[in-house]
Amino acid sequence: MRKFLMTLALVLGAALSAHAQLSEATLQKREMHRNMTIKEWNTDARSKTRWMDHLTRYDAEGRKVEEAEYTQYGQKWRETYEYGENDKIVKEVVYGENNKPELIRKYEYDASNRKMKQYNYAPNGKLLHTKVFEYIVN
Repeated sequence: MRKFLMTLALVLGAALSAHAQLSEATLQKREMHRNMTIKEWNTDARSKTRWMDHLTRYDAEGRKVEEAEYTQYGQKWRETYEYGENDKIVKEVVYGENNKPELIRKYEYDASNRKMKQYNYAPNGKLLHTKVFEYIVN
């Protein structure tokens, strides 16, 4: 029982620490977006034809998990987002107009939660290129 309580305390402490690192504005924005889907609609002036132009979905934590853009004829692109420690995006999948994955991005962060590396993969898992972020304080 003691081991369980210690583990629980560590997990809760890590979660609270990650939550505490978010700005008040970010926390308020997330609270407003919990389990929300936002749809943006366009209407053609002449024909009055209406179509969905943009879609954004948020999870129970208020984090963006999907974003998509459409044309009158269907989906133009879509991205999904997965989160890891400290609520940082660890994986993005970019889908094309045929709704098949075109690019997968994975991220690494440093101890200060700054993005350090971005790995770009083809849908088959082959690494295409890596981007390294450098932060210079003037």
